Amino acid sequence: MTPPPGWYRDPSYPLAERWWDGTAWTEHRRQTSQQLPAGPEFPDGGSGRARAVALVVAVTVLVASIVTGAVLLDRGDDPGAVATNPEPPFASSSRPSPSTTLTPAPPPSEDAGVVVDELNGITFPLLDGWVRPENVTEDDVVLTTPGTYDCPGDPGLCHHGRVISRTVTGNDEKSPKALAERDIAEAADSAYDRDILDRRPYDGIDSHKRVKAGPVAVAGRAGYFVRWQVRTAAGPGGYVQSLAFPAGVGSQALVIVRFAFDAGAAGPPPADMDRITKGIRPVGDADTGGGVGSSIGPSR
Repeated sequence: MTPPPGWYRDPSYPLAERWWDGTAWTEHRRQTSQQLPAGPEFPDGGSGRARAVALVVAVTVLVASIVTGAVLLDRGDDPGAVATNPEPPFASSSRPSPSTTLTPAPPPSEDAGVVVDELNGITFPLLDGWVRPENVTEDDVVLTTPGTYDCPGDPGLCHHGRVISRTVTGNDEKSPKALAERDIAEAADSAYDRDILDRRPYDGIDSHKRVKAGPVAVAGRAGYFVRWQVRTAAGPGGYVQSLAFPAGVGSQALVIVRFAFDAGAAGPPPADMDRITKGIRPVGDADTGGGVGSSIGPSR
């Protein structure tokens, strides 16, 4: 015989209750605002077997005595009275749930390691070395590298890496390839030439070269990307990429995702552009991938 399942005082923390499943302690705990009366001491592992058995027997006798007394009091002088469903002391009538743990669970998006773009119905993978938007003045930023540094050109704070997601609504372009080819110059200018506050954080772009381009599957849809390497008047320069593909919600207008990575040891590796692209998924569908052009195309 063992004590029945229920909430009892945690032997290791007197201001918390812990769930006893009838044979062993579980990891479910809940806080209480006051010191609980001394409760039964249950075994917490496989050591001290003989002592644990003795304690369980003693607790069983104690609980039986309390229940018997409660039954006799409830029956009074009526020999025909019958007690129904007596409950053990400190016991709960419900099973424990994750909400009763001492530490609250993180939001689903954080737990899944993704950043959600509700407007376009997609999620971005939160890779190591990346965080949710911090200290940004530009709209539609979905990922940044942690921290900032003093821009090498005009005064301001710069990030070593940024990823921006936008819906294309200003034109009727239906071709991901044509959109990516047309967008790359503007993406480079906004990242390394002149920002939205009309500053030149890198003193402008001196030159650029095309390093990669090709078809790619994004969230199960056929897209296209173009990547440039740019040299700036101040600082190490960087890599920019325009990625275009149909949205998974609404009118399925094209989505443009811009990548801006500083070059050099301080910047994220350009391969993260490929990893993030591969990890884009429709909201609620973590397994979608592949399709036409499922691998990054060769350099062109």
